[in-house]
Amino acid sequence: MSQRSGGLGRMRKMLGISGLFGLLCIVGGIALVADANLQVAAGIAIVLAGLGFLVRAMIKGVMGMMGMGGMM
Repeated sequence: MSQRSGGLGRMRKMLGISGLFGLLCIVGGIALVADANLQVAAGIAIVLAGLGFLVRAMIKGVMGMMGMGGMM
């Protein structure tokens, strides 16, 4: 039997309670917009995904400058 925790348990450990709440708010907000207009909701989802990639790249770069690049 594997000692790995499941997907939700792993996500909870990585994000914490406030991170999961934030993710829930984002998904709920996109779902609310999608109920009114699907194209606008798709645009918002793409912008949020791009912002996430940008923040990840910036954090990775800063950690690399501090000598902790292998941690991500």
